[in-house]
Amino acid sequence: MQREDKQMDRHMPVMNGEDATKAIRENEGEGKHIPIIALTADAIAGVKEKLLEAGMDDYIVKPIDFVVLSGVLKKYLPKEKVKG
Repeated sequence: MQREDKQMDRHMPVMNGEDATKAIRENEGEGKHIPIIALTADAIAGVKEKLLEAGMDDYIVKPIDFVVLSGVLKKYLPKEKVKG
């Protein structure tokens, strides 16, 4: 079984995370929505708002707090995939 990581960097030179998110949102089909959660070390004021405005669904700041990560994932994973 091959594992595919789907990630994007907010600071990539050609297509950053905000641009990639906007492109994904423009190409989602009717009734489809791909959850996109920002994971960033940018804890500067206004970054969260910028990411959400770009179409991301949520935002997690590094270093990762696993309680926060768990709560965010529970919001977006299908209910049958969530344990506990």
